[in-house]
Amino acid sequence: MKNKPYLSVIIPAYKEGERIGRTLLEIEKYLSGRSFDYEVLVVDDGSPDNTSEIAENYSAQVRNLRVIKNDKNHGKGFVVRQGLLEARGDYRLFMDADGSTSITHLDKFLPEFKKGYDLVIGSRDIEGAFVQIHQPKHKEIMGDMGNWAIRIVLGLWKFPDTQCGFKMMTGKAAEKIAEKMVVNRFGFDFELIILAKKMGFKIKQMPVRWLNDEASTVGGLTGPNGYIQVLIDLFKTKWRLIKGEYDIELRIKN
Repeated sequence: MKNKPYLSVIIPAYKEGERIGRTLLEIEKYLSGRSFDYEVLVVDDGSPDNTSEIAENYSAQVRNLRVIKNDKNHGKGFVVRQGLLEARGDYRLFMDADGSTSITHLDKFLPEFKKGYDLVIGSRDIEGAFVQIHQPKHKEIMGDMGNWAIRIVLGLWKFPDTQCGFKMMTGKAAEKIAEKMVVNRFGFDFELIILAKKMGFKIKQMPVRWLNDEASTVGGLTGPNGYIQVLIDLFKTKWRLIKGEYDIELRIKN
């Protein structure tokens, strides 16, 4: 693509060979009917399966598709950050490869930027949201406890759901925030929001329709994507803020 795209859609992917094609076709069907230029970036997080190869096979059906393949697994936060910085769009959206939140939500997200918002995030816990397929009860309980911990530790009282994987921002906000993010695993969502808030970017929450996918790699207690690691990253993020390691004041002045 020679012209700078209006929209970049970033899809972090790990072991998504069975689902990535369906999601790419849904995105293309939606975007092909729009009047603006767009690009779609699949960032493969060192998948041991054929995720990147399958994604590349859709290049004839999905316009302006790019596939970035990492040799090693780094974590969702790493590849989202990578995608946000690699993207060229005036607006940059990242969404889950399983399509748990449909691309069609853009119909309601895009107008919010004309109202002056820099970051529009999906939420499953505000008025108007609908969870079509719930997680197992134990995951929902642990998730609710985690959300309260995030709100208390980081002071994000107005954000009942920081972890929804459907977030959109301006190119300027994406670059300034992503270049300061350091959390590589699932804790990156709350890091992104607190950095945006501290940098003075205007944030809007929007209700989404969401469905759980049983193949999700998050939700266990231990492991690199487990709840304990998320809590560790939460307190590390708070400590970085206290020590001024994010250099946020300098970014606000700029």
